[in-house]
Amino acid sequence: MRQQKNVSLFIILIIGVLVLINFLANQFFFRLDFTEDNRYTLSRATRNVLKNLEEPVTINAYFSGKLPPQLDLVKRDFRNMLIEYSNRSNGNIAYEFLDPLKDEQVKNQATQAGINQIQVQVEEKDEIKAQIAFMGANIQLGEENEVIPMITSLNGLEYKLTSAIKKLSVTDKPVIGFVTGHGEATFGQIWQAKQALDVLYSSELVNLSDSLLDLSRYKTLVILNPTDSVSDRELSLLDQYLDNGCRMLVAINRCDADLTSEQFSRSVSTGFETWLGSKGIDVNTNTIIDQNCQSGFVQPQPNYYMQVMVPYMMIIQNFGDHPVSSGLEQVLFNFSSSVSFSGDSTVKFTPLVMSSKKSASKPADGYIDIMKEWTEADFPMSEITLAAAIEGNFGRVSTKLVVIGDGEFALQNERQQQVHPDNINLLVNSIDWLSDDTGLVELRTRGATARPLEDIEDSKRSFLKFLNFLLPVFLALAYGIFRYQQNRIKRTKRMEAGYVQ
Repeated sequence: MRQQKNVSLFIILIIGVLVLINFLANQFFFRLDFTEDNRYTLSRATRNVLKNLEEPVTINAYFSGKLPPQLDLVKRDFRNMLIEYSNRSNGNIAYEFLDPLKDEQVKNQATQAGINQIQVQVEEKDEIKAQIAFMGANIQLGEENEVIPMITSLNGLEYKLTSAIKKLSVTDKPVIGFVTGHGEATFGQIWQAKQALDVLYSSELVNLSDSLLDLSRYKTLVILNPTDSVSDRELSLLDQYLDNGCRMLVAINRCDADLTSEQFSRSVSTGFETWLGSKGIDVNTNTIIDQNCQSGFVQPQPNYYMQVMVPYMMIIQNFGDHPVSSGLEQVLFNFSSSVSFSGDSTVKFTPLVMSSKKSASKPADGYIDIMKEWTEADFPMSEITLAAAIEGNFGRVSTKLVVIGDGEFALQNERQQQVHPDNINLLVNSIDWLSDDTGLVELRTRGATARPLEDIEDSKRSFLKFLNFLLPVFLALAYGIFRYQQNRIKRTKRMEAGYVQ
């Protein structure tokens, strides 16, 4: 009877401990994250956004019930992310998972919200079948809502979700001013970047010659690809703007060339480069070539086009350690100039984009030999800075700038309907870093870096494959041998005279 009572107390104690653990798990969500970039840990920026929420936000996650294993894993990770969002928001984040394929009304809600249908392949009764699935989320605050139409990967998902919540909860967006009046890029030429910027900012065109202009209302000014001269009065306005600690992005060309019609490059001067030089920031009168380059169509003679490798059209894969360039994998720069710093040590100059270890500098003015057979000897320089972040005092208070030696890197042109994604990320990341002090810029490309096995040596790749296959087998055998030895020792002891259990 006493033994039965002890068993009952033990069972009650176990149940109590499980209830306590379950309660604590709901109150304090915890998990270990061993990924290199902590992609499963909420960033400081997200925690701040959630902490400052003043109104409840509802997240409806529309996910089909039956998904392929790799997509079901995304669903599970997204659920875990929402649990942590909810716990960090002091109860201001409520979420619900809905299956549109089980309820026609839910399906209509998902479609009206803008959740995309996708086609997936699922295994059913030993057959692979294609079926429609939903994987998206609708974020709502009051009467306003934001949608993530498709969630098939965790890459950049925290940025999308946190940005959507911040967009709904912030009433006054920072205003970004795009300078005009000197041939700068129009909104139509940067529509991809503007779509990304409109999530958190209001964008306006700014004419520096306007006598009623109030620059203090702009969080950041953007000068993108000017082609005409700027006046001294306008430069004086920019000086005053920096003196007050406001931020600025300047992307300018120092070299102009067109390989389709001529084989000459010419230097470009608008006055912006002189103004930057007075602050110790030099966008040099040169053009950088790189062995890691694109191919382009050239016209060596009338009515004849040919495709050749053009070192002036660089494929950049070398980036600095900075929030602006974090997560970037490849940007494309054409006829770009180097950026250098000649100021004092009170100003911090951080390279963002660099050429490869096989590159060189050419004069901005000169003949371009499109038929030249390039050799390694033509690329004696290494890691030339093409874009940089600058922090320091240029007036009364500290400020920040981003300077890029290619004014057209994010512009759409007639032959290119879509700009390379990382070119857009470079522009938007720069504006984020300049304009948003919460640190959201670090989330945009978080977890996006690819590490394919093809980039690893054959011997190392084979080693990793065999290790992945053999290590579990070895551990199982080792455990079996260990248990066998333990049991053998016990049997030997039992056979000894005077053995007492």
